Order: sequence, then C-alpha cells, then structure tokens
Amino acid sequence: MKYISGKYVQGELLETSREIEDWITDYYVANGAVTDATIRNDMDRRIRDASFGRNAVMFDNSNFPSIMVRFPFTKLKEIDSSWADSPHQSFIKNGAVKNEFWIGKYLPIVNGSGESARAVSLRRRDPANNINFDNSRLACTQKGTGWHLMTNAEWALILLLAHKNQFFTRGNNSYGKDYVKTGETAEATYMSGGTIYRTATGTGPVAWSHDGTPFGVFDLNGNVNKWVAGLRLNGGEIQIFENNNAADGTKDHSVSSDQWKAILQDGSLVAPETEGTLKMDATNVDGSGNIVIGTTVDNVSDGTTYATTVFKSIAAKGETTIPAILKQLGLFPQSANYPHGTGYMRNLGERLPSRGGFYIGTSSAGLPFLILHIDRTNVNTNLGFSLAWQQ
Repeated sequence: MKYISGKYVQGELLETSREIEDWITDYYVANGAVTDATIRNDMDRRIRDASFGRNAVMFDNSNFPSIMVRFPFTKLKEIDSSWADSPHQSFIKNGAVKNEFWIGKYLPIVNGSGESARAVSLRRRDPANNINFDNSRLACTQKGTGWHLMTNAEWALILLLAHKNQFFTRGNNSYGKDYVKTGETAEATYMSGGTIYRTATGTGPVAWSHDGTPFGVFDLNGNVNKWVAGLRLNGGEIQIFENNNAADGTKDHSVSSDQWKAILQDGSLVAPETEGTLKMDATNVDGSGNIVIGTTVDNVSDGTTYATTVFKSIAAKGETTIPAILKQLGLFPQSANYPHGTGYMRNLGERLPSRGGFYIGTSSAGLPFLILHIDRTNVNTNLGFSLAWQQ
C-alpha cells in the first residue's frame, strides 16, 4: 500500500488514515489474527503517526486488531467551572485515577461466539447487531484485561465535551443519511426493499466523528443503538456503578450485583431502595407522558407504555434537587443547548441503557439520546454496542 510518513493537510490526513485503516481491515478479513510482531508494530506505528498519536491499533488476547481513539484525563472543572477540581468519573476506576481511556473508533463486529466471542473495531464493516446486553459485554471483556463494554460514564464525557464545544456529531439517522445534512451518506450494509438501514462503519464524512476530525469516534449518532454499562433503572430508581468501575471486566453486572448504587439529592451514593433516592417517573398515570426526576415513582408503566422527552427538556419533579452527578453522567441536561436527542424510560422492573439512536432516529438520535425502557435480553437489528479499553 502507498504510505509516506510526514505532514499533511486535512484532506490528505483523512485519505491517509483511511488508506491505512482499510489495509488493516483487509488484512484482518484475509488472515484473522495478526501474529507477526513486525506487522503488528507496523499497523500501530502507521496509525499513531497519521493521527498524531490520537489513534492506535490495540490487540487482544486472540491477536485481533482494533482501531482505538484516546481520551486524555479531564477534570470536572475543565468542563464546567462550577464543578469540582477533581477527575471526571470516567477517569476513576476501583479508586485509582487513570490518565486516559480508549474507545473503539468504529462500531465493532463480533468474531466468534460464546466463550470465543471477541469484539473487533475496524472500518468498513457491518456493525454488530441483534445482540443483548450480557453478550455485548462478554464480547468485550473476553478480549482480556482492560477491555470492556463502553460505560455510560465514558459516553457521558463525550457528551459533556460536545456540549462544551457545541459540536454534536451527525450520522446515519435517516435511512443511510443524516436527517439535517441529507447529502451526508455512507456505504449501505443492510437494506430491505431498497431502503438503507445500517451502513458500513466509518464510511460517512468526518462530521460523523465525535469531534469532526478524521481521528474521532464514528457513528455515535445513529446507525445502531449502543449498549453501555454501569447504569440502569430498577423499578424507576436510578442506579449506577461508582465512578468508572463498570470498566472493570471482573465486576458483576448481574441483576443482583452489589455494585449497583442509588443516588441521593446531595449526589452521594447509597444502597438501592434507600429512602429518598432519585428516580425517573412519568407525568401520566399510565406510565407515559414526559420524563421527570424525583424521589418517588407515582406513575408506573404497565409494561407497554413508556415516557419520552427531548433530552434538553427532562425536568425535576416538584422541589427535587438535581445533583451535579446526574449532569456529569449524561442523565440530565446542563442547559437547553442540545440540537437533538431524546430520552425514553419505562419504570417497571430492570431497564438497561443504550445510547446514540439508530438509522431511523432523525432528531431523536444523537449523543444525548438515552433509552431506558428495554431489558437486558433485548435484541434487534438496530441494537449494537461500543468497545472500550482502560488499564
């Protein structure tokens, strides 16, 4: 392949990055595992050089390559001056402060099944779909130490940075194109009756990366919904893993795990079902209407209804105090300055989150998009996940 190390203008950076990435994808398709140390080092060197160190090729315990995007250490006060001079939750894992985390540049595919399943993040693939929460997580954690299903805390950092910079990524949210910029399209991978649904990972324009550069994470807006870890509703109660502990692949993510913590109005974490914890409620008696956050659940879904609200309009219930942690974890709006994104909630039983929206989401899709009305067994052609790594 053609490759010359050196300085480039923006268009050349994109062309060069994609040329290297397509070489890696083609090598993987032809050979699977990359066992030759020289080739492995060459893949990583080229990616790091072309991206100024923002991207890397990381290999798992099966020697499968994944193209990853680095997110460096960020303090809360760097995002909002009114917040504490402490790390964002995504940089604290098991009590230790981390200097980075990495997110798959492209929505992953899954190589193998069962105990051999490995998530792989490469360009120009049909993203994994029809996969439930637990299998998504296993496809990540089985790759080895540090690998995990992208956590809600990590997703929230990207959302917070987007809000701060007022750049909200576009994507495949309208049958293969962006609903606002309809000229922005990508290569189709799944069609029905001539209508495009899923598109090949990373084949859209740079506006479909999280920061509008060739080196960002692609397809967070649309294509498929993305399962995230470390967040759930249980009977309407908002429950989380502390900080970024959900990035630890050895932690128990089951229904009965003792890792789940509820949140009080002062932002402190307590045992589930403690009196006065924060909950999501609906404004209509049948569990429909708008989403409000309070300390009681008064309008419970019957299992068919759900509440839905444009993310920027999710509101406090009555005199409820909304702690900063809900904003820091992307569960409550910082302001009304979100161009798109919708929340969905069912406060009956356990509900696991997916984010980002999918191929027909239009204005409801985007970084603020949050689904909390499906259970962990849900599978769908519009439901996939994102891959992450943190030491």
